[in-house]
Formats: sequence, C-alpha cells, structure tokens
Amino acid sequence: MYSIGDKIIYGENGVCTVDRIAALPMAGSPRDKMYYHLSPFVGTGVYFAPVDSNVFMRPVISREEAEALIDAMPGIEPAVCNDNRFNHVDAFYKELFRRHSCEALVAIVKGLRQRMAERKTKSSRAEATLKRAKDMLHGELAVALEIDLKDVEEYIRSRIGEK
Repeated sequence: MYSIGDKIIYGENGVCTVDRIAALPMAGSPRDKMYYHLSPFVGTGVYFAPVDSNVFMRPVISREEAEALIDAMPGIEPAVCNDNRFNHVDAFYKELFRRHSCEALVAIVKGLRQRMAERKTKSSRAEATLKRAKDMLHGELAVALEIDLKDVEEYIRSRIGEK
C-alpha cells in the first residue's frame, strides 16, 4: 500500500502523487471502499484508483536507477514497427506502453524520432505517441532526479554527451 505523498507510476498515466487515501467524494459511493486520490505530475485532474485495484502501480525509480538508465540510453534499440497498417502500428506501441518500463519508453521515443526523420513527414498520431512517451519518461526522470521537468532533456544530453 502506498502512503500520502508517495510518487508512483499509475497505469499508463505516468507519475502521480498520492494526495489522499479515502472513499470516493461522490454521493452514493460506498464509504468502506478506499481509493487512492492521485494527481498527475504531467497534466491536470485527479485519478481515483481503488487501493485493491489490479491497475498497474509501482514506485518511481530511484535517482541511481534514473542515472543508470540515462547512461544506458545510447545502447537501447529504437522500437520500430515495420508494418504500415494503422491498427498494427497502434497495437505495437500499446504493447510497449503496457510494459510500464522506462526502457520501453526510451525505445518508443528513439523509434518514433527515427521513423519521423526517415519519412520526413509528420503524422499527428506519431507526434501524439511521441509526446505521450516523452511526458511519461521525462516525468519519471524529473521526479527521480529531483529536477524540473523542463530540464530533463538537457540533463540527458549533458550526461550522455549529445550536442
């Protein structure tokens, strides 16, 4: 069980903070069922997740894990879907998001950047998937490294020596 103030990964929503653990604040909802009241690190709103939910939840990675991930980024292979059928491409990326791992997010980002560069065209679907993967990855790294979200990309570049 998580505690108030914990930063966790909640499903495919990225980093969230546990703000409360209480019943739902809605009329007619059972008072004996406890929910995490979660606020997303990137974006707005509140998620309500039953404490006994089967939805994927895990703690944010540690600073050491974040630094090791960044050091390993050059060696992480891009996730490339060689099938151009929309539903196959969509399923390919959905499966990677379901892994709930930073390595999978890095592979998505690298693969989509490569695909977009090769095609020299922009797809709104690819851009949205890229943004989602970057938001999730950078959100977790920002929390783990205790830096501002806007500074994550530069931190990565400086650590792995990219221009």
